[in-house]
Amino acid sequence: MKVLVIAVVVLAALFTAVDRIAVHYANGEAEQLAKEKYGYGNTTDGYLDVAIEGFPFLTQAAGRDFGHVTLTAGGFSIDTTSNTQGGYLHIDRLHLDLRDVKVTSLTARSAEANLATGTLSLSYKELSGVVTRLAGYGGPLQVSQAAGSSGQAARVKVSGTAGGRALNTTGTLLAQGTELSLTVPGAERASTVWRVSLPAGVGFTAARATADGIEVSLVGHQVTLGSSRYGG
Repeated sequence: MKVLVIAVVVLAALFTAVDRIAVHYANGEAEQLAKEKYGYGNTTDGYLDVAIEGFPFLTQAAGRDFGHVTLTAGGFSIDTTSNTQGGYLHIDRLHLDLRDVKVTSLTARSAEANLATGTLSLSYKELSGVVTRLAGYGGPLQVSQAAGSSGQAARVKVSGTAGGRALNTTGTLLAQGTELSLTVPGAERASTVWRVSLPAGVGFTAARATADGIEVSLVGHQVTLGSSRYGG
């Protein structure tokens, strides 16, 4: 009986070790796919982490059905839809919770999540930098919290010097679909639009200005987690 118990313990330990090695490898493959498909981690200081939750992983992998997968990325850069010089914007953090993820094709490296929820964060420092660059000349512009955020529109205060004159106005950052648009009344470039690369089916649902920055909520149903950019 003692030998049997020891054997069971050893086998359980070996299974756990193999399971953890397998999930570590799978997480790495998923991270690489996200970099290829969505452009996360496209800067030297950017980061990307994919975690397949639950135990055992091998049982989930055998059924191609994963209950919970998280994706967290930050420090990556997006450009304006018109590729405006100096219009790049760094995303502070993007987090996605993917539920009921099913692998639909191994060869195409694609999957589908029944539900996705998450948040996207923008710092006032990065927003201040981009509006200053887009202003062309003048002193630095500062973006900060303003009252009145509602629905998908976050209100921000923009102050400083633009185009050789003082600017003190309230702007709006609107989050719709997969696009972020910043409108600054009185500025030479009154409106700027960025598109965030997200899994198909995920879109912005709300935006609000907090003391630390802009927080955007995301939701998606029947979300397609696509193959690499080479496979479509």
